[in-house]
Amino acid sequence: MTSDEWRRNEATRWLDLARRDLNSARLLAAEEPFGSVFHSQQAAEKSAKALLAFHNVQFRKTHDLRELGAQCEALVPALGPILKEAANLTDYAIIFRYPDAPREPDEAEARDALGTAQQLYAEIRSLICP
Repeated sequence: MTSDEWRRNEATRWLDLARRDLNSARLLAAEEPFGSVFHSQQAAEKSAKALLAFHNVQFRKTHDLRELGAQCEALVPALGPILKEAANLTDYAIIFRYPDAPREPDEAEARDALGTAQQLYAEIRSLICP
């Protein structure tokens, strides 16, 4: 396997995980919005990591979409607007996972988060799998 094939394979594996999270977020949006927003954040994170893997850029084990987004934007500046929007999903990685959450998201918030994650996924997928 060549280096290019390995990178595309690695990126595709990240995208497959992101797709699974998108499906979970969609299924949970109405009944369990707190679970849905978590999976939307995860889908966005894994999509960003797919792009970084595709470009052979090292990244930390982090849930911070601001950090990952900055790395991605340096590679593909045109992704800047959706990466900035996706950065708002960062807190969903942890905020609703504990009983002391400040509030609960509703279905509308879950659907907004899902829409952002789906758009980021689609844009990155189109770059990796044209």
